[in-house]
Amino acid sequence: MSFTSTLFETRVVKMADREEIVVAGGRHLFPLLPKAFDGIQQIGVIGWSSQGPAQAQNLRESLAGSGIRVKVGLREGSSSMSDAAALGFTPENGTAGEMYDVIRESDMSLLLISDAAFAENYKRIFAAFRPGSTLGLSHGFLLSHLRALSEDFPKDINVVAVCPKGMGPSVRRLYEQGREVNGAGINASFAVHQDVNGKATDYALGWSVALGSPCTFETTLESEYKSDIFGERGILLGAVHGIAESLYARYVSQGMDKDEAYMNSSEAITGPISKTISHSGLKAVYEQLNQKERAAFRTAYNAAYHPCRAVLEEIYDDVAIGNEVRSVIQATRRHGTYPMGKIDRTEMWVVGEKVRADRGRNYGPINPETAGVYIACMMAQVDLLKDRGHPYSEIANESIIEAVDSLNPYMDYKGVSYMVDNCSTTARLGARKWASRFDYILKQQAFPAIDQNTTSNTTPFDGFLTNNIHEVLQVCAELRPSVDISVVPARGVCKQ
Repeated sequence: MSFTSTLFETRVVKMADREEIVVAGGRHLFPLLPKAFDGIQQIGVIGWSSQGPAQAQNLRESLAGSGIRVKVGLREGSSSMSDAAALGFTPENGTAGEMYDVIRESDMSLLLISDAAFAENYKRIFAAFRPGSTLGLSHGFLLSHLRALSEDFPKDINVVAVCPKGMGPSVRRLYEQGREVNGAGINASFAVHQDVNGKATDYALGWSVALGSPCTFETTLESEYKSDIFGERGILLGAVHGIAESLYARYVSQGMDKDEAYMNSSEAITGPISKTISHSGLKAVYEQLNQKERAAFRTAYNAAYHPCRAVLEEIYDDVAIGNEVRSVIQATRRHGTYPMGKIDRTEMWVVGEKVRADRGRNYGPINPETAGVYIACMMAQVDLLKDRGHPYSEIANESIIEAVDSLNPYMDYKGVSYMVDNCSTTARLGARKWASRFDYILKQQAFPAIDQNTTSNTTPFDGFLTNNIHEVLQVCAELRPSVDISVVPARGVCKQ
């Protein structure tokens, strides 16, 4: 893959043994946006789920004074119309309307509706696009669904994607922080699937810059949907939920106080482990441990890597052949009778409410077993995506950066449901489906191996130390936002 832009400055970055081209964002680029959107007078933001509110607001603010209108399109009678109106998007001022009308009148329409709505309504949606207009996606789900049906996008429109590497609330929150610190934002990948007028690349790059993305890297729509749907079920949501649940139960069974068990499982992951990875990389977690703790980390890592990799291989294959997309569509059709249930009513998350209520405390030190299990699963995901040919920038963002910089802060703030249920329906369903598999396999395979001391002392841990993802993360660190996402007023600092 490679791309060029006559408008935005591109940068070649060395990612381990590969080179990739990226565009660095920042508010100083906002004056270029009218040129990037050459020929576009109105951008329709269609849908009001996780990404809709954030993208509509960010675009409106970035394009202020440009003459380009941002208009929200929602279903007739949608309950979200009042939510949009509360943010200033109303039919009265011409910035909100019925979704098909908005698509027909817009030069570029960003389809941010639920994946189930795509599946049910894609033919009518496609029919509303004028020839030469641009269809924008923030997720590759629709491509997977179309391929399963042996269908395709209309051939007379541009099809582009900009996929922020974080949930909608993160996209908005870091954009707001960017008013004080230029470059704050959520990284995004972009793809040009169809270009009918030679402008699709700059349209996509302009869209990403306008969202506040500090770094935009190239992918394909196919690569994006595979890594994204897979990643949600893996370490980003499903796996971290299962890991936290299994470790909490383990520590309680070993006699640890329930509050301490929560601190050493969920809080250890979202606090000192995530913060260390975010600022200093994966190896820094291990390197700050003492000799005894390092031994515990190695044992846990070696015990957890292959069980987690086995589940991750199954997830990836199910995504690649379309099973996960079909599962999402089928599940949403059942929601009238069996809606999604709560996922924060177990003892662990009730205890977590009490622990989090003490906002004056500091985080505890890193629990080496928790760190070993969590990073083993994260690295299993990295290695799988690398083996399947994904770009390093995509691997790093979908397996590490999005986890520690965008998603885990939400679990840290209000628990697993607050993290998962601020995401798309596809992500929420996938997390619920696969979390239990990680919980189960760790209890059945990894923890007995630790207790019976039947793990190898070297592999796969040796592969962790020499993995080239560490070099990739160093490059990514140079491109990362200069602030951490602020979900709430600052909590205690990490003890490291």
